Amino acid sequence: MTDCSKVLEELKSDDNEIVREAAFQAGELQCADAVPQLADLLTTSHLGLQEAADHALRRIGGKGAVQAVVPLLRSDDAPVRNLSMDILREVGAQDFASLVALVHDDDADIRIFATDILGSTNSFMAVEPLCDALLKDPEVNVRYQAAVSLGDLANPAAARCLNKAMQDDEWVQYAVIEALAKIKHSSSVDALVKALNSSSDLVASMIVDALGEVGNIKAVTMLLRHLDKSPTALRNKIVKAIVGILGGKSLKLLSASEREKLREYMLVALNDEDEDVQDAAISGLGYLGGEKATEEVLNLASELDPDRDRDRLARIIDDLSNIGLNEGMAAALNCGEFKKAAIAIEILSRLEGAEVSGVLMDAFGNGDREIKRGILEALVGTAGDEAKEFFENVLESEQDGSMLKSAINFLGGKLKDVDAVDSIFALLSHSYDDVKEAALNACVAIGGEDVNSRFVELFSSEEPIDRLMAVFAMGKINPLGNLEQIRIALEDEVPDIRKIALEALHDCAADSESMSLIFSRLHDENRDVRLTVIELLGGCYTEEAIPYIIQALQDDDDWVQIRAAEALGEHREESALPQLITMLDSPHKLVVLKVIEVLGAIGGTMAFQALLEASNSDSDPEVIQAAEDAILRIQEEQGEGD
Repeated sequence: MTDCSKVLEELKSDDNEIVREAAFQAGELQCADAVPQLADLLTTSHLGLQEAADHALRRIGGKGAVQAVVPLLRSDDAPVRNLSMDILREVGAQDFASLVALVHDDDADIRIFATDILGSTNSFMAVEPLCDALLKDPEVNVRYQAAVSLGDLANPAAARCLNKAMQDDEWVQYAVIEALAKIKHSSSVDALVKALNSSSDLVASMIVDALGEVGNIKAVTMLLRHLDKSPTALRNKIVKAIVGILGGKSLKLLSASEREKLREYMLVALNDEDEDVQDAAISGLGYLGGEKATEEVLNLASELDPDRDRDRLARIIDDLSNIGLNEGMAAALNCGEFKKAAIAIEILSRLEGAEVSGVLMDAFGNGDREIKRGILEALVGTAGDEAKEFFENVLESEQDGSMLKSAINFLGGKLKDVDAVDSIFALLSHSYDDVKEAALNACVAIGGEDVNSRFVELFSSEEPIDRLMAVFAMGKINPLGNLEQIRIALEDEVPDIRKIALEALHDCAADSESMSLIFSRLHDENRDVRLTVIELLGGCYTEEAIPYIIQALQDDDDWVQIRAAEALGEHREESALPQLITMLDSPHKLVVLKVIEVLGAIGGTMAFQALLEASNSDSDPEVIQAAEDAILRIQEEQGEGD
């Protein structure tokens, strides 16, 4: 009380700064006795005082605050009125009686303010006075605001009076329709549909949108009845609403005559100026189908910009995929228009079956290079044995690299076609590297003794690329059976071949002879080869491998040291600690940081002491921070262990 007494005194000061601070204090201390003075401050022209009073009145709230602010709604100063309304929107519910009394005020403006404020109370108690204002107030703007506020409350109890108000002035109807759409009460469907018969085109359009938002299925039958007698623009809206309510799959549950009628009107709706209406029609047609629908939607889709309209185009393709294959789709594929044909290819790539493959293969000869590429890519994903001969012909007759890759991937990767080995193997000498790579992977996928023998023979080539491909393939097809060739490859003059030879040993690394071959390249002159050795040893971590990994810590190359340290840290190899600790003196910061990280991972007394010493040295701040982080990790893990 003493504090509030001081605030009340300071609110009388002539110093605006003192008054402003006192107003804020009144709010913090919940000084209800200060409410009249705070309300007076709202009428001042000093923005700082207004702000402080506004804040305080919201904090204090209660019946007193509401009753003190209500009279300010009659102010001639618009900013004061607006500020008062805003405060009452937040605290007005704390004195409903005062707000309800305003609903019956003689001044229409005050009644508008009151109905506005009631809509912000989020209280069931506001429904009855607002309904009373909606149905009985003589001023149209009051009734309009009452409807808006009932929509803001979104309480189902308001549906009854809103339904009755559908017979009101058109201006009020706008707000009523929007409110009913927010409330989504089933009882409103009948009232909204009934009003369709006597409403202007604009109101009718709003009603249809509202029915779509309400989403009650019983509106569908009544909307279907309005299709034939509605003007085109409204009919398009009805189509959108029906699709929105039913969803695509449920459209199939309509009667045959209803489906046919709706299909025809959906085709018309494709020409509506509203994209949302178009998209609803497209979605519906995706389930009701038809050749005509395919043609019309493809025409629309081909006019879209693939970049700007990417998301919309993707949805259209999904919808057309629901329709499936028909003559309209086949015609688009052969139309000679790139964009339309490309869309058709994308759709067909999502479908399956020999009939789809047949349509794509038939269109191949009519397309330009890009269309041909697209057709082949689609077939790779969807076709089966029925396309085997077709792709074998492509392999023999086409020169385009992308087309060749599609044929290779299909015959080798998908069908593993032994009959195509000769043609695919020949492409290992193709001028394009990506074609060579595809052919190599396809040969590996086909596999078998015959293919392996071809690579054994290729290994004797003078060309390094031939030997490299041969070693790769032999390692994938039969590494143990090709161990002698891999042993020779490990001595090849080309480092990449030695590296590939090592990688060929990966799957049989547990074999002692293979492990010996891996160990033999630990001192290879090429860093990448040595890195591959460490990667392999880290992956097949055994007691036999540990000394070799520790030995690699002394490699001349920083990255070999780092990868070796990582492998030891991953497996928490305590026997490596002495060698790792000596590396803290490395002149290479990156090595030191990695060793610190590994010491933290391995843990234990020896690692802890070494890190503690590193953290207390005069080293680089980054090194010290890394050491502290590693120490913390050891401590945390020790704590979990305890």
